[in-house]
Amino acid sequence: MILENSTVMVVGVGPGLGRSCAAAALRDGANVVAVARNLERLTATAGELDASGERILVAGADMMDRASLETAVSGGVERFGGLDAVINVAAMDATVGTFADLDDDELRKVLEINALGAVNVVRSVTPTFSANERGGSVVLIGSQASLKPVPAIPQFAYSAAKSALLSMARNMAAELGPQGIRVNTVLPTWMWGPNVKMFCEWQASERGITAEEVRDEIAQGMSLGVMPTDADVAEAAVFFASDRARMITGQRLLVNAGEFYDT
Repeated sequence: MILENSTVMVVGVGPGLGRSCAAAALRDGANVVAVARNLERLTATAGELDASGERILVAGADMMDRASLETAVSGGVERFGGLDAVINVAAMDATVGTFADLDDDELRKVLEINALGAVNVVRSVTPTFSANERGGSVVLIGSQASLKPVPAIPQFAYSAAKSALLSMARNMAAELGPQGIRVNTVLPTWMWGPNVKMFCEWQASERGITAEEVRDEIAQGMSLGVMPTDADVAEAAVFFASDRARMITGQRLLVNAGEFYDT
C-alpha cells in the first residue's frame, strides 16, 4: 500500500473524480481529509467510503475561502497527526463558450476559481508541509483541454484557467522544492464519470443511440480505444501523492489513453 501511514487531503470530493481519489487513497493505506462545499453530500460519500469513519475526516470548506481550507488542514493534523499530500480536484468546469461569445464576468469567475482557488489550496497546506521532515506532495488536477482544444465542447475560459495552472505548478515546484514540497499536475482527457456520462446521454438522446456508443465513438480517437475512467485518473494522482514519486516535481502527466502524445 503506497500511502500507508500517510494522510492525504482531497479537495473537491463529489460524485466523480474527487470521490475516486479519496477511495484510491483509502485503498492504498492513507487516512483521508475529505473536503467539499456540499457538506451533506460529502458526509454521505464519506460514509460510503469508510463506514467506520476511522480513516476519513469530513471537512466542509470552499477553495475560495482560504481560512476554511486552513481549518480543514488543522483538523486533519489534529485527527491523524499530520498531513502528507493534497490532491486538488475542485474546479469550475461547466462554463461552455468560445473566445468570441464568452461573457467577461464569466471568464473572470472561471479564472479566479480554477487558478486562485488552486493557489489557496496550496497556500493552506504549505506551512504544514514545510514543517514535515519529508515535506509534502501537491497534486493538481489539470485538463488536456489546456493543451488541445475540444471542438465538441468549446471551453475557452476553462482551458485558459487550466493553462495558467500548468504555469503556476512549475513555478510553485521551483519555489517550494527547497522546502521538500513537490508539485505535479495530472491532465485527464474525457473521463467516463458523472459529467461525461451526462454529455454522452444528451448526445445519445439527440441521435437515437446509447450513451455507451457515444463514449466508444469518442474513444476511437485514442490509441487504446477505451475512454479512461475517473478511477484511472485517480491512480495517477495517488502515485504523485506517494513516496514512489518522491523525486518527481514540476511535471505534468497526461492520462488520455494515447489520444495524443505530449512533447
